[in-house]
Amino acid sequence: MIRDNLTMLTDFYEITMANGFLEQGVGEKEAVFDMFFRNIPDGGGFAIMAGVAQLVDYLKNLKFTDNDIEYLRNKNLFSEKFLEYLRTFKFSCDVWALEEGTPMFPGEPIVTVKGPAIQAQFVETMVLVTINHQSLIATKSNRIARAAEGRTVAEFGSRRAQSYDAAILGARAAYIGGAHGTACTISEQLFGIQTYGTMAHSWVQMFNDEYSAFKAYAETYPDSCLVLVDTYNVLKSGVPNAIKVAKEVLEPMGKRLKGIRLDSGDIAYLSKKARKMLDQAGLKDCIIMASNSLDEYIIRDLMLQNAKIDAFGVGERLITAKSSPVFGGVYKLVAVEENGELAPRIKISENIEKVTTPGFKSLYRFYDKDTNAALADLVTLHGETIDENAPYTIFHPVYNWKKTKLTNFYVKPLLKKIFDKGVCIYEEKSLDEIRDYCLKEVSTLWEEVLRFENPHTYYVDLSKDLWNLKSQLLDKYTY
Repeated sequence: MIRDNLTMLTDFYEITMANGFLEQGVGEKEAVFDMFFRNIPDGGGFAIMAGVAQLVDYLKNLKFTDNDIEYLRNKNLFSEKFLEYLRTFKFSCDVWALEEGTPMFPGEPIVTVKGPAIQAQFVETMVLVTINHQSLIATKSNRIARAAEGRTVAEFGSRRAQSYDAAILGARAAYIGGAHGTACTISEQLFGIQTYGTMAHSWVQMFNDEYSAFKAYAETYPDSCLVLVDTYNVLKSGVPNAIKVAKEVLEPMGKRLKGIRLDSGDIAYLSKKARKMLDQAGLKDCIIMASNSLDEYIIRDLMLQNAKIDAFGVGERLITAKSSPVFGGVYKLVAVEENGELAPRIKISENIEKVTTPGFKSLYRFYDKDTNAALADLVTLHGETIDENAPYTIFHPVYNWKKTKLTNFYVKPLLKKIFDKGVCIYEEKSLDEIRDYCLKEVSTLWEEVLRFENPHTYYVDLSKDLWNLKSQLLDKYTY
């Protein structure tokens, strides 16, 4: 949001390599890069894809300005041939990505870029920063929303976000993951996400007493009066004053007290006591909202304690994904043009999880025909097909004696083409459509995958042809 053109938001080595590719005559060679991730935040069972719309905006607006080129010229590193190439730069890659809101798993290609090596390499940083950030927040939000068991979750973290971009786009990602709204006003203006928020403690402190503060707020906002009851004492003054305002100010106007908010103390205990007081006063429709450093674990404990809470405001632990604040997506070369064909490339490491899966690939999800439950994902070579009318045996890509025969299934390709030779063909959806799709797809996962602790490992396997290719390259490059 700092500037409209983010072309220069890149690691410097993308530019040095681009210049080198051009000078060495390999810049126009076709290359394929995959983005994937290795670990799920918080040790969860799955992650949520988010940020595709912003990636599309970035790729549509890739261009180098005169100021960009002059800056690079002054580095005294780059040839005039390269600077002229940048002056006439036009993005011409093919790009595939998972739909926003799709549950995803380690090792799967979630973004694939195929095109001239200079271009496909150059976009690495923005592909990663865009998808990593929003996927991290959407994943955390989904955990929190599931812990709340259908109760309203509002994202309250703007002031704790690492920047204003993180606040704005974090609210968007939180909504995709399952939050119902945000306190971030500009996110409603930009994306249509419902805003939540009434008063801070400073409102109460501005008046001579708590009752006067609640009364003034009720008179100002009689249709949406939700008061913060913990500035002084929740049970001795806050809730009684809220009830008094409901009876003396709102009801004579034909209005109802919308709710109270608890922001400190023993939330479970206070919510039960407050609920009893409100109900005895005939305010059974008055909701209780809780905030104060909440996350999925605290919310789950509150639910187990039968806390009388109708809505949760979740701040810093959501907007920063505080408990697991890095989404480790990486972007790796998997194929390069040789003699008119794409030759696979592999990266080998002593750490088995860092060995890449080579080649230009596709990704499929198997679903049970009767229940629509997700059964497994399969990474294949691009162009492979799956016969839905015959059993299909999948096997673990490392412990390959572990096999499962799938029957009575249908498959869905997960990677959607969003750019065709640089032309955007992305089918934009509303944010509500993306959120609904996310919640629907999460509901197809096994309950065991949804566990917060020690979730079942969802099957992500390689087709036999792809596994053979990977094995051949491992044999070729290891001694």
